[in-house]
Amino acid sequence: MRNATTIRPAEASHFGKLAADWWDPKGSSAMLHRLNPVRLGFVREAIDSHFGIDSRTLKPLAGKRALDVGCGAGLLAEPLARLGGAVTGVDAAEENITVAREHAAATGLSIDYRHGEIGGLGLSGFDLVTSMEVIEHVADKAAFLAALAATLADDGLMVLSTPNRTTASRLLLVEGAERMGMVPRGTHHWEDFVTPVELHALLEQAGLRMGNPMGIAWGPASGLHLSDDLSLNFIVTATKG
Repeated sequence: MRNATTIRPAEASHFGKLAADWWDPKGSSAMLHRLNPVRLGFVREAIDSHFGIDSRTLKPLAGKRALDVGCGAGLLAEPLARLGGAVTGVDAAEENITVAREHAAATGLSIDYRHGEIGGLGLSGFDLVTSMEVIEHVADKAAFLAALAATLADDGLMVLSTPNRTTASRLLLVEGAERMGMVPRGTHHWEDFVTPVELHALLEQAGLRMGNPMGIAWGPASGLHLSDDLSLNFIVTATKG
């Protein structure tokens, strides 16, 4: 199971073509730049809660190893490194890894970036494993989560986010955001979105226990924010046991 192929070449090619533009907050990845602070807020709170860390601590990941799977050009990996973690980033698109390495070097961050299939890289023992907006793009969701679980330390913390498969997400994330140019066309395939119930079952199959999901919602005044509304997108923790 761990060495099963989960990368869809067409998906890797799609995101690889966006690599050069990844760090432009007004470019094709603008929505990710808006989404990143919301995800980071959830991740930071989850780290503090899971590891019993004071929220005022500047580097809560000091002495800990973090893995970001589907890291793109490093939009989440770099903040994790600034939180003190020894960070490894993995992505299916070689172009993304090239840009990620260049950007980290330019900003003075030491991040171990890898290109390839997560189940074939022999990674293990990470205190924190993150994979944001990735599971909806893989070929085999069960195999992907099994591979993620294999990288996690026994007392580690995993954080996942994904669009929910609802009528609202079809209208706003696929029909709306892509047609309006807020997200590159072809980024989302609604039928591959995962519901919280489905993710719970998949995580359980991988030997992981899912926490209570939080929605990532959008409002005209508030923009993207954490919410009890799971209809568009949700983020969740998972642990072993």
